[in-house]
Amino acid sequence: MPVPVVSENRGDERGALLAYLDAQRGGIRRALHGLTDEQARSRPTVSAFSLADILKHVAVGEQSSLATMRGEPFDFEAGVKRWEDGLAVRDDETVEELLDLYARVARETEETVRSVPSLDDTFSAPKMPWDEGGPRSWRWGLLHQIEETARHAGHADIIRETIDGKGAFDLVFETGALPEPDWSSFR
Repeated sequence: MPVPVVSENRGDERGALLAYLDAQRGGIRRALHGLTDEQARSRPTVSAFSLADILKHVAVGEQSSLATMRGEPFDFEAGVKRWEDGLAVRDDETVEELLDLYARVARETEETVRSVPSLDDTFSAPKMPWDEGGPRSWRWGLLHQIEETARHAGHADIIRETIDGKGAFDLVFETGALPEPDWSSFR
């Protein structure tokens, strides 16, 4: 992991899970650091995604998952349309706007997760072509969001390295997320 996650306060499971989710979100945000809009929209690998596409996809995906977890009505056709729109950045969308959206979604997720009486509380996941749906705990929902975000953070790492050779650790140090260690002290 490119950044250490500070240990939670004893018994603060929500805090631990939210911290891991935020660490993965940081990897996606950092992958865009210092790039032009053109670079962020480029597709330098065989992936259909650009870094900007990944950013939009994770923001829209987290927002949709949170709506499901809160028990908001689910319409399959509208959900498919939203998911498809979330796969590619439109010409009228900017990376800055998408970063702002992602920050708002992150705040909303944190506030909502902190307000749920228990992570053992359940919501109903809708039936999908790949999943039968049914009751899921909020813990499951949060762990699923961490998994999805982490997969895309790794995907973003590869695309960024292809653009300019900067890896996750380079970006951690460049953005000040962590100071670069004195490597000589580890020899």
